Order: sequence, then structure tokens, then C-alpha cells
Amino acid sequence: MLLVRQNFPDRSVKDIPAETRVELERSGFAAGLRPGARVAIGVGSRGIANIATIVRAVVDFWKSKGMHPHIFPAMGSHGAATAEGQADVLAHYGITEATMGCPVISQLEVVHLGCTTEGIDAYIDRTAYDSDGVMLVNRVKWHTNFEGKLESGLFKMMAIGLGKFAGAQKYHTYAYRSGLETVIRNVGRQVLACGKILGGLAILEDARHGTAKLEAVRIDEMETREEELLALVKTWMAKIPVKEVDVLTLDEIGKNISGAGADTKVINRSIDCHYNPWTWLPRIHRIFIRGLSDNTYGNAVGIGFGDVVKSSILEGVDWDATNVNSLTASTPGPNRIPMNYSTDRECLERISKTVGKFDPMEVTYAWIRNTMDLGLFVFSENLRPELERNSDLEVLSGPFDLPFDESGNVESPLAPVGAHAASTIDT
Repeated sequence: MLLVRQNFPDRSVKDIPAETRVELERSGFAAGLRPGARVAIGVGSRGIANIATIVRAVVDFWKSKGMHPHIFPAMGSHGAATAEGQADVLAHYGITEATMGCPVISQLEVVHLGCTTEGIDAYIDRTAYDSDGVMLVNRVKWHTNFEGKLESGLFKMMAIGLGKFAGAQKYHTYAYRSGLETVIRNVGRQVLACGKILGGLAILEDARHGTAKLEAVRIDEMETREEELLALVKTWMAKIPVKEVDVLTLDEIGKNISGAGADTKVINRSIDCHYNPWTWLPRIHRIFIRGLSDNTYGNAVGIGFGDVVKSSILEGVDWDATNVNSLTASTPGPNRIPMNYSTDRECLERISKTVGKFDPMEVTYAWIRNTMDLGLFVFSENLRPELERNSDLEVLSGPFDLPFDESGNVESPLAPVGAHAASTIDT
């Protein structure tokens, strides 16, 4: 095996609070509000870099204008679709009343906003509706379920996030027939029409998953501007840097990593677990999943993307949270339980025999920490010629054998997320 680093341009914003302030000052969001107005700030459940810093800067902006902000979870059915669970998700990201300097109000009651022209009922969080204005804070990125001009971002938060559990259930049911992008656009427009939305702060992340751009988006341009921002961030997207892999190992999956547990546009699986639906991505023949992220709260959505998993992963699953999330999204595929064996060695040996190669030395392997961390890989040495043709790749060490212990397990050959060396490897 080879330890390989993929180098990306550093697009990171150097002073996030200052940049947030500049964007909100130019936005005009506060123009229609009087001092003392109540502003509801919607925050989601994804593992967005620097989210606590960004949200605190948003709170401070509204306070500086003499407003009374509060934060509410805008995350559909996440957090096991309970008020307590959604508050816990925000708290784990460092978003609490103490850290933000304002109330965090988590509840599930919604207000009906009428129907779209297509007959879709639209909803909004009760505390948001009762406020004088709502501001959205969300990352704009590609969606794991589909491909379109408008995928995951402010519009999706207006629809599925603000709709809470009640809305999320209905929207995904409609989406099964008409497509999620259509539902997001139509419900988002209906929510905008209620007059409560002030605007949104769009967050764009680079291939390092650092905060690369912050932009205040006004409601009159939100739909078209979000399309432009999505097109931009797709050009920064990190990918597995080889054309084909027989066996891909993931150390972890989780809701904090991707709404689907693993980014389908990294592992090249559809939300229905179809193999290699995206022709512009590397072909991944088999996937081995070793564990759940600590920050997924036992939600194992995405386990079905694996062809094989370690048996121990099943011991940490909260099936209530997992099933609620999957059923709400009308996507049962990622909940299916794959083949499972007790050791890393058995998982790898069993699955590697299913890729159509008689000679085990011809099987190609890739290993990543998770689908958010594509800066550090372990690749099998038989991929070296392809790796060396890519000027963005750097072989850090190897070749080395995976250090299996007597029980047939191995510590991850990758260091923790963001590190540049693997301490368990003897080079």
C-alpha cells in the first residue's frame, strides 16, 4: 500500500466573522425591520466547517442592529425527528444559547402556508413564522440524491428544513413522483411568498472542506444566484483521483459527513444503491464500511452503500433514528444491512474475490477516512503508475503492508481527519 496526499488550492476565508459582517452589511436584510424585531435564524444539521463561528457572527450582526435574534433547527427529520434530538445536533456543533449569546428554540410545530400550484402543501417552523423575519444559514453544494441546477442549499432549507418533520415527509413523497429539485423549487417559492424570509447566507466550501466563500443572498435573486453558486462550487469538488477501484474502504459514514451517510458523488452510488450511476466519476466496484462516525448519533443511513461491513458497526446503530430518517426521505435502500464479518481481514478477503479477478495481486484498493476527507488516501501499489501521472498527488510513504493484528483487525492506516501522516504505518 501507498500513503498518498491529494493537494488542493487553499481558498479559505481568512477572517470568517469579518467576512460575514461585510456580507450582511451589504445585504440590506435589516432594512425593513425596526429595532427590537425578532429574527429567527435557521441552522441545519450538516457537518459544515466553522458553522458555530459563522452563526455567532450572524447573531452578533443582528444584535448590533438592535434586533432580538434566536436560532432554530432547520433540519427536517434529522435528530430522530424530535425537538430534543435536533437541539442536541446543534449543541454538538457548538451551537447553544451559551455559545451563541441568544436563545436556541427547538420544537416541531409548523404553520401551513397553503399549497403550491402543483398542489403541494407548504409548511414553516412555528417559531420562525411568529418572528418578524427569518434568515437562513446553509451550505450550497451538490445533493446526494439527484443532479440538477439547484440541489442542496438555501432553497432546500426553505423547503425541507423549515418544514420540519411534517413537511419533510410530504415533500419526499411528492419527490418520489416528480423529482426532488422540482419539489424544492416549488415549495421554496411558496415559502418565499409568505413574506417572512429576509434572505440567506450561502456558505461554499472548497475541496479541503474549508470555508471558501460567504455570500449574503437576497430573496429576489435567491433562486438564480444559488444556481450560479452551485455551478461554482462543483468546479471545486474533490474526487477519488483514479479512474477505477475494485475495493474502496471507508473508515466511517455518518449524517455529519453527508445527508446520505456517505457522499454518493464520491463513492459513485445512487441513493437507491445502484452502482456507478455518475459517468463522470471513478468506477467503484465494491465498498467496505468499517464504522460509524461518533457524530452521527447512531444514525446509520448509508450502511446500505456497503457491499460488506464489519459486524461491530451494527452494534452502534440507533435503528429508530436511522429508520425515521430513511422512511421520511422515501429512500429505504441505504438502510439495508450488507454482508458482515467480524474482522477487517475477513471483510477484505471475502469481498475482493467478487471483482472478477483471479490473481489477487491485480485487485486495486483505495482507503479513505470518509467522503469529506479526500486529502489523504491509501492506495494499493498496483495503482502507482496512474498516481504518478497526476501532478496533484504526492506519495508520502510506502509501499507497506497493512498492519493486521493477531485477531485479523487493523488500525486505520489513515491519521485523524486533517492530518498529513499515518502514525500506525512503519515505512
